[in-house]
Amino acid sequence: MKLKLFTSTISMLAFATFATAPHAQDTQFPSLQMQGVERVEIEVDIEGATERLSRAVRFPTISNQDRDDFDTQAFDDYHAFIEESYPLVHTTLTREILGDPRPYSLLYTWEGKNPDLPPALFYAHQDAVPVPPDSLDQWEQDPFSGAVVDGYIWGRGVLDDKNQIHGILEAAEMKIAEGWQPERTLYFVFGQDEEVGGPEGARYIAEVLEGRGIERFAFVMDESAPLVPGIFPGLPENTALIGIAQKGYVSLELAIHALGGHSSQPPAESNIGILAEAITKLEDAQFPYRIHPALRHQYRYLGPELDEALQPLYSAVAFGKEGEMTDQEKEFIKMMSANLVTRAMIRTTIAVTMFNAGIKDNVLPPAATAVVNFRPMPGDTPEVIIEHVKKAIGDDRITVRDISASTPATAMADPEGPGYKALEKTIRQIWGNDLVVAPFFVIGGSDSKHFQARLFAPDVYTITGIQLESMKEFEGFHGVNERILVDEYAKTIAFFYQIMENLDDL
Repeated sequence: MKLKLFTSTISMLAFATFATAPHAQDTQFPSLQMQGVERVEIEVDIEGATERLSRAVRFPTISNQDRDDFDTQAFDDYHAFIEESYPLVHTTLTREILGDPRPYSLLYTWEGKNPDLPPALFYAHQDAVPVPPDSLDQWEQDPFSGAVVDGYIWGRGVLDDKNQIHGILEAAEMKIAEGWQPERTLYFVFGQDEEVGGPEGARYIAEVLEGRGIERFAFVMDESAPLVPGIFPGLPENTALIGIAQKGYVSLELAIHALGGHSSQPPAESNIGILAEAITKLEDAQFPYRIHPALRHQYRYLGPELDEALQPLYSAVAFGKEGEMTDQEKEFIKMMSANLVTRAMIRTTIAVTMFNAGIKDNVLPPAATAVVNFRPMPGDTPEVIIEHVKKAIGDDRITVRDISASTPATAMADPEGPGYKALEKTIRQIWGNDLVVAPFFVIGGSDSKHFQARLFAPDVYTITGIQLESMKEFEGFHGVNERILVDEYAKTIAFFYQIMENLDDL
């Protein structure tokens, strides 16, 4: 999928460890952490659930960059397995298999008691990233074995993102067995191609649901950062970060097509040289820095929990005004821009990701192409970005073409609304009060962007409902030895069980 938003959060604010913050004022602000939430105990058939998730990992539902390399059998078999594993879900909910041009995404509809209530939606994705052959010898367990060893379920996709699919389905199966029905209609959407941007699955289903006349979703939840101690630098406590806004996604192809020839007779400028110079000019023309409103909300929640000496700086950001830039905010941007991850939170990024030219060492290629990926801030539409690129390059020989399932930066979910509060309450009911919960600005992206970019889904919240032991477990995301703790998977199921019920009170 790109640079995954999970890894984006790891060093999201490494600047908190930088030397000295300004002390222009002794601003303090109160904690916004929810207090006094009682834990709930939910009995889960974790042995059966573990076996089902273990088997799910054995289906290699991979999204390759080459979209012609698509294992339809793996998806068909996985769908049949899901249907077999959750019989009550499949006799109670309506299942549709959708997608364009390939229908491999799943849409479940659970009719609520009150059709007048705005519906809610839970999203997860079936696909996983490939396992590079040269990494196989680094895996402690075969990546598609679904091995249950040392208290862990191992395998590609178990954390990203099949634990969420099966956590949702396990919870629904439990509640149906108890005779429970939601007050509002619930949708489950399980996409097929999130790891390559979701153009066939999530985007199509968003269009379908919009076309069916849904005016507004009361709540949408998708994957994001899991619960992890120390995920936020300067904050060693266990932390749950809830994404409330996402940057956009645009990939442009830059190309030059001219005469090739024999390398013994090179022209004054080669196609490769011309394109390389264009890319250099583009990298020198970075977009300006801005503070997104989601980042301000992030600090309203996290600032009071961080080092008191730095709180004047956090307060300046948290309560700053759009269109103005104080000296403290300038200092904040200076510190943010010193780190490659935090820098991405304050501007539209430019990343050259592919360069193709030439087939032989003594042949001048007649064409050269490059792909540049952008993660836009609000307002930087594909049209704005293309204009920026053309102006920066200043060379009519270079053509610029949008080759992506482009999506703009999303709207911002309400961090003080009932959906956010229901989510925080559920987190505390399952994992306790000894943790920090805060909204944050997502610099990567997930499939929910296809919903959040539309008017009918203003309140999309992203979090992966599982507890990781430490930051080291992040290495499994798109890396080797992807795994989750069996005991924590039980809490994932309990989390979805509880939030379905909590949504009745929105």
